[in-house]
Amino acid sequence: MKRSIVLMSCLILLSGCAIRSKPMPAWNPALKTAHAATVGDGIERVPFRTGISSVTVERMAAASGCKGGQGAGLMTVAGPVEVYRMVCENKQVYMARCEFRQCKPMAAGRS
Repeated sequence: MKRSIVLMSCLILLSGCAIRSKPMPAWNPALKTAHAATVGDGIERVPFRTGISSVTVERMAAASGCKGGQGAGLMTVAGPVEVYRMVCENKQVYMARCEFRQCKPMAAGRS
């Protein structure tokens, strides 16, 4: 009985050694700097996402003279407080903060 337990435990240990996994690739800092240079020298690009209040922010922007562009994109994670950003035809940026779907314009920096 004891021999079978010892034999089974040895088989389990040896079978674990037989499993091969792919080794992790070596870290190469040159690849990271080359990628950052092609993306735009470290500028983070946020993909365009619509949110619950996108239409409301687009109407607010149109009322203040901002028209055109892709529309109001969600800049933060969806939740009770969201920040939207819209680029106008004249390259001005219109931003709004919406808390529980109550939106107010924000002062945006120049781009």
